Amino acid sequence: MKPYVAITRGVRVTVRTFYLEDQSEPEENRYVWAYKVEIVNESEATVQLLKRTWLITDGQGRTLRVHGDGVVGEQPLLEPGESFDYTSGTPLPTPSGFMRGTYHMAVPDTGEEFDAEVPAFSLDSPHQSGGLH
Repeated sequence: MKPYVAITRGVRVTVRTFYLEDQSEPEENRYVWAYKVEIVNESEATVQLLKRTWLITDGQGRTLRVHGDGVVGEQPLLEPGESFDYTSGTPLPTPSGFMRGTYHMAVPDTGEEFDAEVPAFSLDSPHQSGGLH
């Protein structure tokens, strides 16, 4: 599966998705994906991920906004050159959709805050008819 990549102010976010057939129940309109995210600090400054905002859109165009502190219960602090990766997941009521998001970052040394883009990524299952994305 090809990776989706976005770079904002030296913070590189790479996402790979995986359809979870064993957790999905197409007859119940439940389709589940895992996504693996790698965040790499390619900037000169130490950065910290404080919050996240996700926009999860199903195949019918319905969008759910999810906002919260950190990722997977952590607010990783990344020195220059360091990376953090995690795996999470999402269910949808349709056989395809997409997600995009924002990591709300801070530079602890200066108190400056900025938003790092999470690239839009497609959630495709073998149960859809033709690719939507």
